[in-house]
Amino acid sequence: MAVRLDFNDIQGLFARGYRQHRYAQFTIFTIGEAPGGRALLEWLLPRITTAAPFSGDVALQVAFTASGLRQLGLPDHVVTGFAAEFRQGMTNPNRSRFLGDTEDSGPHRWLWGGPAGPPADGLLMLYATDPGLLEHRQAELRQQLDKSGISGITELPARELGDTEPFGFHDGISQPIIAGLPKAARAMRTVPAGEFVLGYPNARGQLTGRPLLPASEDPRRLLLPDPTGSGAVDFGRNGSYLVFRQLEQHVERFWRFVDAASRRPDGSQDSSYRTALAAKMVGRWPSGAPLVKTPDRDAPALADDNDFAYRDDPRGLACPIGAHIRRANPRDSLGPEPAASLDASDLHRLLRRARSYGPAEGGRSGLYFICLVGDLARQFEFVQHTWLNSATFNGLYNDTDPLTGSRGQDGTTFTVPARPVRHRHHGLPQFVQTRGGAYFFLPGISAIRYVAQLGR
Repeated sequence: MAVRLDFNDIQGLFARGYRQHRYAQFTIFTIGEAPGGRALLEWLLPRITTAAPFSGDVALQVAFTASGLRQLGLPDHVVTGFAAEFRQGMTNPNRSRFLGDTEDSGPHRWLWGGPAGPPADGLLMLYATDPGLLEHRQAELRQQLDKSGISGITELPARELGDTEPFGFHDGISQPIIAGLPKAARAMRTVPAGEFVLGYPNARGQLTGRPLLPASEDPRRLLLPDPTGSGAVDFGRNGSYLVFRQLEQHVERFWRFVDAASRRPDGSQDSSYRTALAAKMVGRWPSGAPLVKTPDRDAPALADDNDFAYRDDPRGLACPIGAHIRRANPRDSLGPEPAASLDASDLHRLLRRARSYGPAEGGRSGLYFICLVGDLARQFEFVQHTWLNSATFNGLYNDTDPLTGSRGQDGTTFTVPARPVRHRHHGLPQFVQTRGGAYFFLPGISAIRYVAQLGR
């Protein structure tokens, strides 16, 4: 039976990536006193963009960390209903090691969100169709944050949304088709909405755990009822976990490595193999064309093609097994049964909403990695630890993700299968460094309204 989504209660980031809103700015902030934070919520409520049909020039979303929800006055017995990963936070030492945020990527080196700086309690996400309009609305936000006594403000401007990420590859192509959204009507395969928004059945046909509270604690009946019929009210319903990470991309370092690794034996540059090797690391050509469909040359006509599998490339001769996109979504390559493999892969899908930034001061550029999930451990953390950072992914040895993977002191290896002999590129340096991050919760509108009236 089809699931009906409550679009008016879900924030819009679930339904759209605001690609028509090419300009964006993100604001991290610390909540000082609960009344000020709740006053901010009162001001935000009529301005938050929902998942209902939308054609405005500006969109605004708000999310909070566990510390932010506590600062707003949400009782501990409600906060404990959230996932342990969310409550502990991304900078928890065990979580940092698990995610590969160590050494130069460790939280002690972060620009924001780390232990040395102010707490990351909240996140405002502002999108606009025009740069002047973005700055005008951002100025309004600054004024309201100041009026509400909000401190620890870090503004993170994104660059104008384009077709490529900083390494030069077309990005944002592979997204899950979610049951209940308009695109699902034309799709052969969909992922249940409960994989990304709480209160709906997930891929296992279950409701993911979420914070419930007695109906007596909601005398104004602002929250929605628990859909299981328990009689409790559901604070988590229509909300999503939001992963936000600032990932600095060392673009020159990446292309220097590719240049060196693609030289001929006489030291001359092989420009065609240079592009091909970079594409092997990504799994797509710069245009976005997938290697499994066009292994020998770029094909811009296939730039947005996401309709492919790996069943005809089991050894990775077209798209290496360790390529970035093959790790991030292995599709049908996890076992001998393609259908079972697709089902397994769907348990770990991410709804990505990333934006690039830079070049900033010092020439720094990178990605604000943003994704929505219903289960932090099974989705984001599993992909990060078990697929991207695993040196033994799918039978490899000493190969972490060639783009984003963590490296040891001697770097790692990238294996390119070939006949008659594979080729192993050694000593990959760190191409991506974590510069900030936090786990947020993107609440439903009912939950935001409930928090705004706490203390009255």
